[in-house]
Amino acid sequence: MKEGVKKEIIADLLKTKDILQKKDSNVSLLLKELSDHAIEDVAVQKDMDLISITVFIYSLGKVIQRMPEEEQKDLVVEIDSAIKQLSARNLGRYNKSVKSLFNIIGKSDAKVKMHLQDVMQAARIKKGMILLGKGLSMGQAAGLMGLSNWDLQSYAGKTTALEFAKGTISEDKRLSLAISLFGGVK
Repeated sequence: MKEGVKKEIIADLLKTKDILQKKDSNVSLLLKELSDHAIEDVAVQKDMDLISITVFIYSLGKVIQRMPEEEQKDLVVEIDSAIKQLSARNLGRYNKSVKSLFNIIGKSDAKVKMHLQDVMQAARIKKGMILLGKGLSMGQAAGLMGLSNWDLQSYAGKTTALEFAKGTISEDKRLSLAISLFGGVK
């Protein structure tokens, strides 16, 4: 695992732990914001470990309000374990900790378990759309998020590109850019 990826994962896990321990009423929103930040790193790094942590954070944000407090405490303990194992470069145990994090979310209650797969699939699609907005191709975004092109295309077809665009370029600027690119060819 690249050192930069390792640092990002540890930072994201520490922030997740901090959010869970604050007992803030906006915990879902804070986790969503964190996962939105983390997807920026996914677009740059294209690393599967970073993707799984981003999906975990997003999924957790969707289900945290329905999780019993005891399960939330278990999450904090397991996050600590994941950080410790990753810091020690023990990737096998780190991967087991990440798997445990997903299992804790899934076992928290019947409704959460029933909907976790849907939430995780929705998280992958949502984050895949953000990657599209960052300039990755449909195939790259789908592949990184563990989706088929069809999964991402069917969702992308229901949205407009403007929903994911961060800014726009005026028509005059686009026209002048096109003219400069083609050298005024008529």
